[in-house]
Amino acid sequence: MKDLTILGATGSIGSNTLKVIDANPDTFNIKYLTAGSNAEKLAAQAKKYKPTAIAIANKQKLNYLQTELSDKKIDIYGGRDGILEIAGRDDVDLVVNSIVGPPGMEPTYKVVNAGVDIALSNKESLVMAGSVIMKQAEQKGLKIYPIDSEHNAIWQCLRGEDLREVAEIILTASGGPFRTLSYQELKGVTPEQALDHPTWNMGRKITIDSATMMNKGFEIIEAHWLFNMPANKIDVVVHPQSIIHSMVEFCDGSIKAQLGLPDMKLPIQYALFYPQHREVRWENTNLAKIRKLTFEEPDYRKFTCLKLAQQAVKEEGTASAILNVANDKAVYAFLNGNIKFTEIPVFVEKALDNIKILSDPEFGDILETQRQTEEFIDNELNKRK
Repeated sequence: MKDLTILGATGSIGSNTLKVIDANPDTFNIKYLTAGSNAEKLAAQAKKYKPTAIAIANKQKLNYLQTELSDKKIDIYGGRDGILEIAGRDDVDLVVNSIVGPPGMEPTYKVVNAGVDIALSNKESLVMAGSVIMKQAEQKGLKIYPIDSEHNAIWQCLRGEDLREVAEIILTASGGPFRTLSYQELKGVTPEQALDHPTWNMGRKITIDSATMMNKGFEIIEAHWLFNMPANKIDVVVHPQSIIHSMVEFCDGSIKAQLGLPDMKLPIQYALFYPQHREVRWENTNLAKIRKLTFEEPDYRKFTCLKLAQQAVKEEGTASAILNVANDKAVYAFLNGNIKFTEIPVFVEKALDNIKILSDPEFGDILETQRQTEEFIDNELNKRK
């Protein structure tokens, strides 16, 4: 039995990870759990799995957890320092990082620094600090297992293959809820409409990123670092059914694809039990019932975020960190009703144009870039008031 840490245990990926573990009994011991602010769910998880310690980012929820778990022998930490304390512990076999957004980057750095293998769902870790984290992981001989369905699919397609024979990585995109809308129609969409994803059930932030296709831009950057692939060999194709999760084309023109229903338990299970395909089965993929798989070119004019991400990965350095943080702030501004949907890429582009890009950053430089970008977007948003 392996010891496991789950960072972001109460979110969508964290909850699905626990479902996978429940379906595979006597395989993992849940040693540490963390959450952002959902103290009620974290308390319920702690009672069920009996971890050694838990942490919650929202310090205001600390008293609730201490009271709720007063009869349990569980150490309880609060605040950002508490999350980082758990992330940096080296007495586990694997860490699942499913924290959403830029707050998940530093915990990944802590995990890798501690010398522990990581199953990674947090996009920002590699988008913001890919050069630093991959270099550190290589030096320590660590494994980074991708949980994102697209990268997990590429990982499966590349298994046993020679990277020198890869002509192109092809990421598939659902196109989100606004695939067929015109740019003019996009100007009036509401957060509620943007959160109504046609195929995937994801958290609020990631769902908006899917609607703008920034999510796919982030995945280009992730694939660049995960598979050591030049950005010009990574392409995107829109596939509305979300059955093919990604593909790899080889130098002879052949293409391998990984298929499955849009269910995050599948890539999570593969990452947890690699190199095994466990016999636990979720809902079957019935191709005869699906009947049709279609593909389209992405509309770069309408989905500017995708284009911005492609530019950032080519520039490298801290460009992707600026892109990520600016997008994060702009997305929440949209969700809070402060800007229009079509203004999200406008704020991102302003940040890229105005914040200095460092070519060979250390981890501290990335944290400083994060601070500068947050401050810049806050100032730009305040001009609207």
